Amino acid sequence: DVVDRNGTPAGPDKGGFVVVRKPWPAMARTLWKDDEGYRKAYWEKIPGVYFAGDVARKDEDGYFWFQGRADDVLNIGGHRIGPAEVEAALTAHKAVVEAAVIGVPDPIKGEAAKCFVVRAEKWEENYETEDALIKSLTTHVHRELGPFVAVRSFAFRDKLPHTKSGKIMRRLLKAEETGAAPGDVSSLEEE
Repeated sequence: DVVDRNGTPAGPDKGGFVVVRKPWPAMARTLWKDDEGYRKAYWEKIPGVYFAGDVARKDEDGYFWFQGRADDVLNIGGHRIGPAEVEAALTAHKAVVEAAVIGVPDPIKGEAAKCFVVRAEKWEENYETEDALIKSLTTHVHRELGPFVAVRSFAFRDKLPHTKSGKIMRRLLKAEETGAAPGDVSSLEEE
């Protein structure tokens, strides 16, 4: 299933964390010589379910669309948060179809979030201006995750770069932002 941080099921096409509600035969029972680490890593992050460590959304037909790992980490003012958590908060907003988040340098907090967003069709019906949408998105992220999440800026896109298997290629967005070489792009989805 796909749930929020509290274990509440996310609605159709809303981002969240992948969990397994019931054990399956091939499931590991522990980590080698680390029962407590196993419980903390997989059974205590979201109460009552197995936390797979992935972020995804589930569409209306029940298909999962994986967005990445929950363990990528931003360090915002000493608070560690995964870009996938910010992406999940953004995709829970009615005006957002898809989101990708990268860390950018911040002179005060050390790092801030830059959010790349694909807007929902007809988003303009609910927001008079792009600035009104940005304010709503920022407020939504703060309400979902806390005011410490410094959002530096938003970049609105028609689409985000994906691998052929559908994962968002954050490193391409990071390379674009920093001016660095993008590296191997052989797995980039063709148009």
